Amino acid sequence: MAKLTIQDLDLKGKRVFVRVDFNVPIKDSRVSDDLRIREALPTIRYGIGQGAILLLASHLGRPKGKLKPEFSLAPAAERLSSLIGKEIKFVGDCVGPEVEKAAAAARPGDVILLENLRFYQEEEANDPGFAKKLAAATPIYVNDAFGSAHRAHASTEGITHFVERAAAGFLMEKELRYLGDALESPQRPFVAILGGAKISDKIEVIENLLGKVDHLLIGGAMAFTFLKSQGKSIGKSLCENDKLDLARQLLARARGLIVLPVDSVASPGMDDEARAHVVSADAIPDGEMGLDIGPKSAQEYARIIRGAKTIVWNGPMGVFERDAFAAGTVSVARAVAESNSVSIVGGGDSAAAVVKAGVADQITHVSTGGGASLEFLAGRTLPGVAALNDK
Repeated sequence: MAKLTIQDLDLKGKRVFVRVDFNVPIKDSRVSDDLRIREALPTIRYGIGQGAILLLASHLGRPKGKLKPEFSLAPAAERLSSLIGKEIKFVGDCVGPEVEKAAAAARPGDVILLENLRFYQEEEANDPGFAKKLAAATPIYVNDAFGSAHRAHASTEGITHFVERAAAGFLMEKELRYLGDALESPQRPFVAILGGAKISDKIEVIENLLGKVDHLLIGGAMAFTFLKSQGKSIGKSLCENDKLDLARQLLARARGLIVLPVDSVASPGMDDEARAHVVSADAIPDGEMGLDIGPKSAQEYARIIRGAKTIVWNGPMGVFERDAFAAGTVSVARAVAESNSVSIVGGGDSAAAVVKAGVADQITHVSTGGGASLEFLAGRTLPGVAALNDK
């Protein structure tokens, strides 16, 4: 870890601004999935134990710079209080007199959660004046929001210019360690699994991984762009026709490293589960679309996965939210769980897939940041990481 971490800092009696990722689903004013809050607990507990005064800040949803009560972080404060067994003071703003007053009244070991950063449009604009206001109450900044590290926002990048020290929290450190080790020094065989709708979303990931992996398994709708580039019949499956040349070039460069589905679960549409049936992946009937990898593909993918020592997975194999098109994704999830490997699952749909398959607790690391993990796998610099102080 080349960056400062929270353990490198003297926190005793200091106010510490901690950027967390509490962008959690809220239903009926209650948090319905607290995974991201739980992932931040090690950093929060450490800060309390060190006698720091913690000011936690996060975004929630997309209020687009307007104060909208349905995007308030108050339910997250309530959930954090119950998880940590300690009263969390909630402040109805993230900058200004109310924050300064709460910080001044706080004592070592106290935790304050600020209101949604995105109630101010200056947050996403990375406005220097707003960033300076965020830093006003504290000399120390800790970023534990890996899920937002690919965004150069006021609370992830701008604030670092106005504090004395900027370091990574435990979750940020863990995310960077697992993903970094997979890319730089993986145990082999190293297998990457990519799904999702579009090659264009993952071109850089594919290009970056081709020089590192032993197998790259492709699922989801983007498989059909590859198949069509080889002259296969894909019916009305989703396809990026403007990326066919690129797909051919990637397959040529891959020299057999890319593995494509040999069969598919097809139907006239994703709402037509009753007519789902298995077909050859290169002969999908006109008027039908491939919506999952088929059983032969799932079996072959599972064989490769079970032999791996390092696995990175980002993106489902099909429309796994529908039971008729979930078998391929569930099969891959179970194979990853059963493999004797270091397994890293990207956030978003892939994380939901391992939960649906009932194997989340058998995965080495489930990332909290789908977009951030994708950009890291693509070899891009994450602004929220680059902004932290080097050791």
